[in-house]
Amino acid sequence: MFERGTRLLGGAVAVACMALLGPSAPIGALSAGPMPPGTARDFVPNRVMTWNICNPCGQSNADRAAEIAKLAPQVIGLQEACERDVERVRDHLENLYGLDYHVEYGTVLQNWGRCGGVPWNPGGYGQAILSAAPMTDHVNVEYPDGGSEDRGFMAVTTVVGDRPVRVFNTHLAQRRQESVRAEQTGVLAAEIARHERAIVLGDFNAVPDTPELTPIWELAEDTDPRCRPEQAGTCAPTTDWHSKFDYVFLRGVTPLGHRVKPSAYSDHHVLHTDVDVA
Repeated sequence: MFERGTRLLGGAVAVACMALLGPSAPIGALSAGPMPPGTARDFVPNRVMTWNICNPCGQSNADRAAEIAKLAPQVIGLQEACERDVERVRDHLENLYGLDYHVEYGTVLQNWGRCGGVPWNPGGYGQAILSAAPMTDHVNVEYPDGGSEDRGFMAVTTVVGDRPVRVFNTHLAQRRQESVRAEQTGVLAAEIARHERAIVLGDFNAVPDTPELTPIWELAEDTDPRCRPEQAGTCAPTTDWHSKFDYVFLRGVTPLGHRVKPSAYSDHHVLHTDVDVA
């Protein structure tokens, strides 16, 4: 009698769950938890995003994942990224939102203070690229002079839309280090010039009309067609201190629309754009 009562109770709970979730609710929806408003479970085709996730800021990787999941871009460039944090963000994106990203790293430091770990095996720190499609030809380049901290860029080839594109992700030297950034953009521009189609993501630590960005402007355009060096005052700021430091530069790729979205989880805003890769 007890066993039969248990089965009846279990069946009633199952029916109640089906009524709440509806017949189309995916398996695992209960364990995944509620989706944030506006979040999609599928990647948005042709969408790319750049975000300096702020380190060390002590933010939750679950919150970072939720911020990304609201946009579900095909390609993401992260800066100030610890490898362990990115792995946790990636796990949350897959387990909670069904977004299964490939990942490559552009590590420039092994830093216990920023990324934890043990003293003899500190966590890797630098850039990361997440992509819905597999990535090939990964390179990681450390700039000859990083300024006050080692800096570099990484690059991969992946598919955006239906076409292969070279994607770069960089973080240039900190503010008030203009001459160092000028050398860095020279190194980066030489690599961008080798590709007919390129998307360049990153935190450049420079506003649009600074001379050190000239080599990049000569090869690519910002995702905002109204944002040019001579129109620097009209560019939407991407930081909490009201400066535009973050860019999606496009070479041989057409912008379709973009948005700068302030985030509670970083001092940099989320910048994403939809593109047409001809």
